[in-house]
Amino acid sequence: MDFTKFKGIIFDLDGTLVESNGVWSQIDIDFLGKRGFAVPHDYGKVVSAMDFQTAAVYTKERFGLEESTEAIAKEWRDMAIWHYTNDIKAVRGAPQFVRSLKEKGVKLALATASSKELYEPVLKRHGIYDCFDFFATTEQVERGKGFPDIYLFAAEGIGVKPEECAVLEDIIEAIRAAKQGGFTVFARQHEHYKNDHSEMSQTADMTFSDYIDLMGA
Repeated sequence: MDFTKFKGIIFDLDGTLVESNGVWSQIDIDFLGKRGFAVPHDYGKVVSAMDFQTAAVYTKERFGLEESTEAIAKEWRDMAIWHYTNDIKAVRGAPQFVRSLKEKGVKLALATASSKELYEPVLKRHGIYDCFDFFATTEQVERGKGFPDIYLFAAEGIGVKPEECAVLEDIIEAIRAAKQGGFTVFARQHEHYKNDHSEMSQTADMTFSDYIDLMGA
């Protein structure tokens, strides 16, 4: 697959560039467990498309928590920052893939629900932070990743049209949204969302498991 045919490529972070899904699952278990709740089966996918503040509002309302949304978001943030700074691994082949695209002159953007205090340390630790021309977060757009807003914003940020640009994502709601926005979409399939693999294959233009797999396509 010749990715240089795209003028721009937009990457999701969590589950697409870095193997952070397990970290978030553990944060959910620890956070809700301290309050006497088990993690509902749909909870992780719902909040994964939200920024901290939106997820905190949702969590507070869903579980009837008494603490403020600010306190909830801060607890999550403190737990997450440590992991993103210290131990989250890159998806196999991701750093090499990103650096190769940058060297070939493809414009690169990040589109993520994670804030700068999370994406910056993990991308720097894997040596690819400086490869990105633009960073977009869900905090900067009106709607979350179930809608094309963030991908359109990211494409504008790197100066390309949706039809000239590819999006790499790992959650079905985001894959649908990017397709609705007019992008070519590559879906990363992994165990965390294995129940959605069939729909991902039907919705995305191509699926892959890691970047060695993708570069060999």
